[in-house]
Amino acid sequence: MQMEFSAREIPSHEKTAEYRQIKTLRSCMNLNKKADNRKLGLEEKECRCYIFDKKDLFGSLILRMWETGDGRTYQRKCLEETFMRGVETRIQEIRHRIFREVARMAYHTEWPVDKRIEELPYKIIPGEVGNFRNDVFLERAIVSERLRLAMGLPYRGAADPAPVSTGIEEADKPETYYTPPLINVIKFACNACPEKRVYVTDGCQGCLAHPCVEVCPKDAVTLDRTNGRSKIDPDKCIRCGQCANVCAYHAIIIQERPCAAACGMDAIHSDMNGKADIDYNKCVSCGQCLVNCPFGAIADKSQIFQVIRAIQTGERVYAAVAPAFVGQFGQKVTPGKLRAAMKALGFADVFEVAIGADLCAVQEAEDFVKEVPEQLPFMATSCCPAWSVMAKKLFPDYSNCISMALTPMTLTARLIKKKHEKGKVVFIGPCAAKKLEAMRTSVRSDVDFVLTFEEMAGIFDARHVDIENIEEDEGGVNAASKDGRNFAVAGGVAKSVVDVIAQMYPEKEIKVANAEGLKECKKLLQLAKAGKYNGYLLEGMACPGGCVAGAGTMQPVKKSQVAVNLYAGKAGHVTSDKTEYVSELDKLVD
Repeated sequence: MQMEFSAREIPSHEKTAEYRQIKTLRSCMNLNKKADNRKLGLEEKECRCYIFDKKDLFGSLILRMWETGDGRTYQRKCLEETFMRGVETRIQEIRHRIFREVARMAYHTEWPVDKRIEELPYKIIPGEVGNFRNDVFLERAIVSERLRLAMGLPYRGAADPAPVSTGIEEADKPETYYTPPLINVIKFACNACPEKRVYVTDGCQGCLAHPCVEVCPKDAVTLDRTNGRSKIDPDKCIRCGQCANVCAYHAIIIQERPCAAACGMDAIHSDMNGKADIDYNKCVSCGQCLVNCPFGAIADKSQIFQVIRAIQTGERVYAAVAPAFVGQFGQKVTPGKLRAAMKALGFADVFEVAIGADLCAVQEAEDFVKEVPEQLPFMATSCCPAWSVMAKKLFPDYSNCISMALTPMTLTARLIKKKHEKGKVVFIGPCAAKKLEAMRTSVRSDVDFVLTFEEMAGIFDARHVDIENIEEDEGGVNAASKDGRNFAVAGGVAKSVVDVIAQMYPEKEIKVANAEGLKECKKLLQLAKAGKYNGYLLEGMACPGGCVAGAGTMQPVKKSQVAVNLYAGKAGHVTSDKTEYVSELDKLVD
């Protein structure tokens, strides 16, 4: 990934505001606690401060360093390490075209599906010259596999000689569920990136100090006597990064395979050809590898085709929309416009999944009060499927500490089917792991289909639905609480549960710890296992930032967090226990 460096002196009037922000950021490195207590030592009396920004090729900030007037240096990684989120790159463009064409294929019932899917790679990648890579044939081969996965069909490698349409009849069955594996590496699209390497760039100035040589524990860094620049022996290097940390010019960089770096389960390694390979015994289908691959070599399966066909058969299909939808389909899209757009597609009605979040919060609150600490040392929330699966895989002895409460998706689906027994339910949200959850036999009878916001955008486009300008359709089931809607943002789940307990038992004090990203979630559970969080409510979110950062979202995480908070503030009541459907909870969990 290309990097761009910039430096500027910060005027005195900016210092306090600029530097105080670091205290609220979630990912900090080399931050001196004493300096933090002194507001990083940045008082107005200091005369010179410089800020160094490190940006990727899209201009997104990925690393910021400060050099203060007293000579100290601080640095932090930016919260949004997923540098492509919310940026319309070529990968987002090709994904959108795939989803749109699959939807069009479903709507045009007069088209023979087997013939159409063979033609689509040539429609999406027309002409004699490649649009994205140098090889037009390679591009079409990659598009072919993306089309198959978007139809819910298995991935095939380059060695498989079968046509694109092989097995297409399986996609057109009334009951077609997701089948593992959900997340797939398209091997011939993979760049075979090195897993991790440390190397010296042309930015090396051949300085006299050469601290990189001095700090290397393995004598892997030496000087080239012809030009004075540092060089690293890859056979000796243990990739500790100490040389990169001390380089005054930031001329030594550490490169990791983006998909592997984003995987909190360490589930991605290299196969015999150097291509990325997923260990499905470790993978929890969070989808972070998918959104972090700069070559678009990782894709998940979809049910776009099946949802449209279910609507076409005359089934009453209900949409259960996650609260993270705010802003995903455009800044002008209100709940009323979304409801009108969904009904224009043929959905019977739209339900707010935040109602299920309210029910989940009440159930978890009741369980926590009953079981912690008398029966369980701590209790962890259950709404994030990737987090709960990770916890059960890596900490099986503490699997009973994961809340047994049903997830908001399942509770909302049960509420819908209680009112509409013959209806079908489509969960529409930000999360790839919800597809994994829907594969469970215990959930299949409740949730019939799962789509992401990104996939839903392809359907709107296929039907030419102008969602931003459509007339409002008020009403529907949207009586969720402020806390229920804030489930979509990291920290929101635990807050909702705590607020319910505060209503039920005002004298009871609840301690909370939370983590974002699976790597941090693992650390949280390791500490809990060691007894550091006895009596606590633990919240884990697989995606940094919460559900708003899920693999199926389309706008920057921070922007989504703000949008959800504003939307939540418009709720008619604050706490989850005040939602009217709480009275039906006992009937839904039997």
